[in-house]
Parts: sequence; structure tokens; C-alpha cells
Amino acid sequence: MAAAATLEAVAPTGALQGLVHDFVMGQQEGPADRVAAGVKSGSYTVLQVVEALGSCLENPEPRTRARGIQLLSQVLLQCHSLLLEKEVVHLILFYENRLKDHHLVIPSVLHGLKALSLCVALPPGLAVSVLKAIFQEVHVQSLSQVNRHTVYSIISNFMRTRDEELKGLGADFTFGFIQMMDGEKDPRNLLVAFRIVHDLISRDYTLEPFVEELFEVTSCYFPIDFTPPPNDPYGIQREDLVLSLQAVLASTAQFAEFLLPLLVEKVDSEILNAKLDSLQTLHACCAVYGQKELKDFLPSLWASIRREVFQTASEQVEAEGLAALRALTACLSCSVLRTDAEDLLDSFLSSILQDCRHHLCEPDMKLVWPSAKLLQAAAGASARACDHITSNVLPLLLEQFHKHSQSNQRRTILEMILGFLKLQQKWSYEDKGERPLSGFKDQLGSVVFMALADPNAQLQLVGIRTLTVLASQPDLLSSGDLELAVGHLYRLSFVEEDSQSCRVAALEAAGHLAALYPVAFSSYLVPRLAEELCVGELDLAREGEANKCARHLRCLQALSAVSTHPSIVKETLPLLLQHLCQLNKGNMVAGPSEVIAVCQSLQQLAEKCQPDPENCWYFHQTAVPRLLALAVQASMPEKEHAVIRKVLLEDEVLAAMVSVIGTATTHLSPDLAAQSAAHIVPLFLDGNISFLPENSFPCRFQPFQDGSSGQRRLVALLMAFVCSLPRDVEIPQLNQLMRELLELSCCHSCPFSSTAAAKCFAGLLNKHPAGQQLDEFLQLAVDKVEAGLGSGPSRSQVFTLLLWVTKALVLRYHPLSSCLTNRLMGLLSDPELGPAAADGFSLLMSNCTDVMTRAGHAEVRLMFRQRFFTDNVPALVQGFQAAPQDVKPNYLKALSHVLNSLPKHVVLPELPTLLSLLLEALSSPDCVVQLSTLRCLQPLLLEAPQVMSLHIDTLVTKFLNLSSSPSMAVRIAALQCMHALTRLPTPVLLPYKPQVIRALAKPLDDKKRLVRKEAVSARGEWFLLGSPGS
Repeated sequence: MAAAATLEAVAPTGALQGLVHDFVMGQQEGPADRVAAGVKSGSYTVLQVVEALGSCLENPEPRTRARGIQLLSQVLLQCHSLLLEKEVVHLILFYENRLKDHHLVIPSVLHGLKALSLCVALPPGLAVSVLKAIFQEVHVQSLSQVNRHTVYSIISNFMRTRDEELKGLGADFTFGFIQMMDGEKDPRNLLVAFRIVHDLISRDYTLEPFVEELFEVTSCYFPIDFTPPPNDPYGIQREDLVLSLQAVLASTAQFAEFLLPLLVEKVDSEILNAKLDSLQTLHACCAVYGQKELKDFLPSLWASIRREVFQTASEQVEAEGLAALRALTACLSCSVLRTDAEDLLDSFLSSILQDCRHHLCEPDMKLVWPSAKLLQAAAGASARACDHITSNVLPLLLEQFHKHSQSNQRRTILEMILGFLKLQQKWSYEDKGERPLSGFKDQLGSVVFMALADPNAQLQLVGIRTLTVLASQPDLLSSGDLELAVGHLYRLSFVEEDSQSCRVAALEAAGHLAALYPVAFSSYLVPRLAEELCVGELDLAREGEANKCARHLRCLQALSAVSTHPSIVKETLPLLLQHLCQLNKGNMVAGPSEVIAVCQSLQQLAEKCQPDPENCWYFHQTAVPRLLALAVQASMPEKEHAVIRKVLLEDEVLAAMVSVIGTATTHLSPDLAAQSAAHIVPLFLDGNISFLPENSFPCRFQPFQDGSSGQRRLVALLMAFVCSLPRDVEIPQLNQLMRELLELSCCHSCPFSSTAAAKCFAGLLNKHPAGQQLDEFLQLAVDKVEAGLGSGPSRSQVFTLLLWVTKALVLRYHPLSSCLTNRLMGLLSDPELGPAAADGFSLLMSNCTDVMTRAGHAEVRLMFRQRFFTDNVPALVQGFQAAPQDVKPNYLKALSHVLNSLPKHVVLPELPTLLSLLLEALSSPDCVVQLSTLRCLQPLLLEAPQVMSLHIDTLVTKFLNLSSSPSMAVRIAALQCMHALTRLPTPVLLPYKPQVIRALAKPLDDKKRLVRKEAVSARGEWFLLGSPGS
């Protein structure tokens, strides 16, 4: 038995000896991993490995000793976590001793020490011992890059785990590291070395008396001059080194006396990167430095920054210079002052003012903007700096504004004033008397109003922006100023088309200021707009001229623009609704465009009310019943001799009203939405008109029960409401409503009504929770579709129902969606419905604006398009291949619609399969198919050039043919594809260059400017093809 145990012990030892021999003598690398695996599994111990290496470690040949230690180090790197404290002690003593060995042995020793530096069981004091030995015995810079990196890694590991022990070395550690790093050139090592220096400083290691030496050993790399080699596997960029070095140099104020002169020297150099790095480093230093460090260098720093801003040819240098000046000023503003100390901020700002302010007064205004930028950069640093500079500069600028009479000069000065006003806006002042602008408010108001009254549009624009900023600061505009400001904004809101930008800016400013001064706008502006509306009604009654109609439209836009405060909404909303009522009366000559304009203003007003729940509910309960009442009134049969206009029942007008009602409903709380649903749904199902204003109608409102065509059209308004409700709102009489909608959706007498009913039915299906009731509704719909698609007058309407129900289910990933999609694909072969079915795929993929939107709380799953593509495109391709020739265009159109809606990274993997179909689609006579396919191909030309190159002959021919298409959109898309072709490999394109250049000469004379523009761009790229530098 004892003999058996002895054999078991000898067997693994013998195997270990063989592995050691193979590694050391056989120069094989694999045995090291097997030995490490054996140690991990418990087959060997580290002690056994050392014993097996005994003869190798004592071998007189240095290379043999090195291989032996290398094997041990590789095992330790993989097994350091298994070592016991006693083993670590002996191993470290062994490795420290081996640091005195031959230079060939040192790299293997260092790798072993790196492994031991990772040990958790490292006893106290050994980290210091190891570093002392390395500092004393190893000349680091004579080692290879990998071995130098190993030394840095040992130090990093010890600093992470034995921080306090290393601090006990005091300045010896700092000096040792300085000697070690001195002369380092490899960027991989520098990144680690810079991180060590940063940790030395940030963790409060002892730097004295070697601060200057530490600075010298790091600053010698500033600025970084490094260009990564091509195909660099390490991925080190210049920016990595720049940021690492910047973090070191800006990490302590002890470097200030050495660093600041260096920064001034580099800023004054001619090298762009040196300027940028220096200014960025100065910016970073200002977060660490105080007045004491900056005091002696402020004049030279300011001189360098001033020169760069005044004379630079680089916008980037200018921006960094201004940022550095702002940081300097902020540093001086934040420093704590002793009572007997000099106030450096005041003297520094005085220097800036002295060097800049005289440029603001020069007649040629050559250095006005650089000076203003410098002043504004300093003023943006702190409230104190802003006050100091503003109080000195503002009087000067106001004087210059009055001194110059030309509009462009005044605009420049006012833009500078605007810059200082914006800076003042940054700082809050609790005491009104502290505001430095208070003393200039009359002069500022005068300048702004002069700008607004000037005929120059550019000066007016700056005046509007300045007025907005000025009015945003409390107590700078008196009540008289506000009235005057409102008058100017009113006037500018009605300017002619050539001053469109001024009108838009005036409307934006009016909306911003109305939220701040609602009383002033209610008193001065809203009454004038109301009066303008009345004038507009009279003009329309007299069949007014086009310019009067345009003025009427601007008045509506102004009313919606200023409705930014609840109190104003309560005035403007009744005005707009009353105006809509007047337009619906028989004596008016209002066409659909006037009514649509009112609805658009109402929708904009509804959007402004959405953030405030109370305001949103006010709009809803005021506007929706009134709109419904007007629509119901318009749907009633006419009296015998009345001439009541039916404008409200026209398709585009109802679509505009749908937008208003939908926008007014989406943001309602569930409780209020349910309250509204309890009135609106019974209106359509039961004819309950009690909640409508002015509800005396000549007959009952019954859109579902044999109602007139006009009444049925109003189902679109019901759709807008119920399809915008939050999902958790319970809709009253839902079962009856769904059945009525289903019946109406198949009615062929009024396509508009049936489509609205189908959309409403589908929108409710999309939001309905899963369960038995949803299944019942779906079964009803499927039965209706199957019965109606066979034959009959309602076949087209039933198809529309199928399309919308399919979309509702596709959006929510319902299992039945695949069945309905297959039914839709089957209709591609139908002689009557085939083209419509192909266009239906565009509807399935597109975003709707009135129903089934995320804003309307529809269930729209993420990546539904990608899922639809994966599930259905193979079937479309298969159907295309099997279809008769006259049906293939339908499949191509459907496929084109699906592909055009997808992110291109989804299409790229399937491109080899689909490309032949897309190229065939370009030959389709249908312009819709051509356009959709071109839009799909253009990004693919840019993202998959190698695949597209295989079909270059076909692509060139088809694109050139389509560049002469009767459709302008197709011509533009074809030329854009010709442009994109130039991104394919040049050798593939060169044979076609003469042909393409000749062919593209024709669209240069196209009658449409947009086509000519694309032709010029595409032809220019083909001309340059193959030229040097292209």
C-alpha cells in the first residue's frame, strides 16, 4: 500500500519534470499553460513547480535561467490568487534576489513580480521592498517596451492596493519614479506613466523637493506630437495622450510657476496644435489655481490671448482663447481675498477694458467684434465681472448706436448690446437696486424701439431678439414701454412676404412675452387682433382681395402665437370659435382655405395648452363641443330657401377639425377624458345633443341610423376623439359602437364616411386590451371581410376595412396579423384590387397622423417594421416569382414600399436576394414604384458598394433612363442615385464616365430648377471621377 502511494506521488512529479524540460530545453510554449492548469486543479503545488525548476534556476547559462524563471512567472500570472502569504514572502525574496542576475533574466523576473503585485495575500512592507529593489537594480529605460510597461504595471498595482505603504517612502518614491520614467517614448507606456503621475499628485504623495523634476519629466512631452501609424492595433490616438498629459499638468498648483511660462511660449508659437493644447491646458489649470499662482503671469497671459483673438486665422483657436479668458476671470472671481490683498479681478478687468474699449469707437469698426467677444468672454465668468464690464461698456455702445446712422452699423452695435444683455440674464439679483441694467433701462428701450421702427429687416430682427431678452429681465420695461413693444410686434406681425423672417420672429417674441406679461397683451394686443378679425370678416363678406385674405391669415396666426398664458387663452379661444361660427353663416364668402386656417390656429393653440392640465381641459370642454355643434348644424338638411354653406363638411375641412379634436384630447387625464366620452359617444349613438351649445337643430342627429350623407361624414370627428383617448379610459356603449362602425365601414354610398369608420374601428381595436371581447370584435371583422371581399358594390370599402384592421394588429404584434397580411398578399393577384393592395403595404409601414399614433396612446411596438419585413418579405419574393407577368408589378410595388420604410442596416443582409427584384422594379411604368425603389437604392449605393458594383451596367442604364421621366420627383431621385454611384469603386465606374457625362447634359436644361441643381451636382462628381485627390 505504501508503495502504491509512493507511485501516485511520483507519477505527477515525473509529468511535471517533463513539462518543465519541454518548456526550458525544448523551447515549447504550451507546457506553461498545462503546468498552470495543473496548479489550479491541485495536481501540483507552486512549491513542486519551484523544485522541478531547481536545476534550471541554478544553471550557469543565463538563457536557461531566464526560461526557468519565465515558466514560473507565467504560472504565477495565472495562479497568483491561490498563493498563501508564506509562499508570497519566499517568492518575493527570490525574485528580488534575481533582479541582480544577468540582464537576460530581468524581463522574466519583472513578469513574476507583476504577478506577485496582484496577490491579495501580500504581507505589509513587501511592496516597498520590491519597489526599492527595482529602483536600485533595474535601469528601466534600457528595457524593451513590453518590459517597461510591466514595471509601470507593478507600480500601478501597488498604488491601487498598497497606497499608504508607498507614501511611507516619502520623496524617495517620487524620485525613483522620475528616474524610471525619464526618457520614455512609447505612447502605450506614456499613457500608464501619466496616470501614475496624476495619482501621485491627486493622492497627496510627497513631491518636495522634486516638484520641478517631476514637472520637467512630464512637461517635456508638451505639446504632444504624435501621429498614430496606419492600422495601429492598439488604437491609441493623439487625443488620448493630450488629455492624459493635460490632466497631469493641471492637477496641482505647485506646477504653476513652471507651467504658465511654458503655456505662454507655446501659445505664441506658430504651431496650431501647440496653441490649442496650451489654451485648453490653461483652461483646465484655472479650476485648480488661485490668485496667488496667476498673479505674476496675468499680463503675459492676457497679451497672448488678446493677440490670438485679434489676429488668429483659426476659429478653433479663437474659441479656445475666449474659453481660457473666461476661465481665468472666473478663477480670479472665485478666489478668496485677504483684507490687505490686492483685488486682482478689478485690475485684470481694467486691463481688458483698456485694451478693448477704444476699438468699439473706431469709425471703421474693424476690431469691434473681436473686442466684443473678449469683453463678453470675461463678462460671462461671474456676476461681479459681468457688472464691472457691462457698466463700463454699455454706455459706450449706446452712444455709438446713436452716433452711427447706417442700419448695418447699428445692427452690429445692437448685436453686441444683445450679447451683454444675455450675459446679465445668467445672474440672478435678489435686490432690485443691484441690477446694473436698471440705470440704462430708458436708453435700452429707446435703442430697441428705434431698431424696431427702422425699415431695415436685419436690424428689425436683432431688435426683436433684443426686446425679447430685455423684457425677460424684471422691471426693465415700464407699462408704457410694454404698450409700445406690443404695438411694434403687432405691426411686424403683418409685414409683407419679403419680410417673412421678421414676421416669424415677431410672432415668436410675442408668444414668449405674452407668457411673462399676460395683462399687457390682453389689454393692448388681443383687442386689436379681435378688431382685425372683424375687418377680415367684412372683407370676406365682400369677397375681399387676396392681400386682405393674407392679412386675415396673419391675424389668425398672431392669435394662436400669443396664446401662451391661460388668461390669454380664455380670450383668444372664444374669439377664434366665434370667428369660425361667423364663417359658417350664409352671408359669408368663406372657402375651405379660410376655415382650415382657423382650424390650424385652433390646433396650434391646443398644442400650447397641452403642458398645463387645467388649460388643456379648458380648451377641450370649450372648443370640442362648439366644433361638434357647428359640424352637426352643417350636416342638417337645408331649409327651403336658405343658402347655408356646407364648407364644414368638405374632406379637407373635416381633416383639419380632426387634428384640432385629436390634439385637444391626447393630453387629458383619464378621469376628464372619461367625463368627455360620456357625452360625445352618446351624441353619435343616441343623438344626445344636450351638451352641445346652440343645440336646436331641425331634425335628429343619427349618423349611424339611416342618417344623411352629411351626418355620416361626421364619424371622422368621432374617430378623432375616441382614437386619441388614453388606453385606460372606458368607452361607453363600446359593443354597440364597434358594431355600428363595422356596418358603416362597409357602406359604399359615402367612401369618406366608410374610411373614417374603418379607421375608427381599427384604432379602437389597436388599443383594446387582449381578451374575449377583443376576440369577438376581431371575429366580427374577419367575417365581414370574408363576406364582403367576394363580390358586390362594397368590395372596395371592405378592402379598406381589411387594410386598417391589419395595420392595427401589425402595430401591436397580434397573432392574427399574419393571417390578415397573407389575405392582403392574396389580393395582389386580384384584377380589381391588386394595385390598391400593393399601395396598402405603404400604409402598413407608414406613420399615420390622425389614428394609431404614439401621441394618441396607440399600442405601437418597437421595431414592428423590422418584424413585418422578416415575416413577410420572403412570401412577397416567392409570390413575385410565381405570379403571372401582369401581376408582378403589384408584388414589386408592395416590396418596394416595405423596403423603403426600413432602416438600411436591416435591408443590407438580404440585399443579394432582393437586388434583382429592385432592379426589375425600376422598369415598372408606375411612377410610385420607380420613386420608392430609387429612394431605397440610393442609401444602399453608399452602404453596400461592393454588392452594387456587380450590377453597375444595369444601374447606370436605368438611372439615366429615369432621369428623363415625366415625374419631377423621379427625375430628382434618379439623379441623386447617379450622384451616389460615384461612391462605388473608381475602376468599376471609369468605363461609363464618358457615357454618363454626355447623358447628364440633358437634365442640365430641365425646366425645373431642383432637377437642374441635382444634375449639376451629379455631373460634377462624374467629371472629377479618377482625377487626383478625388
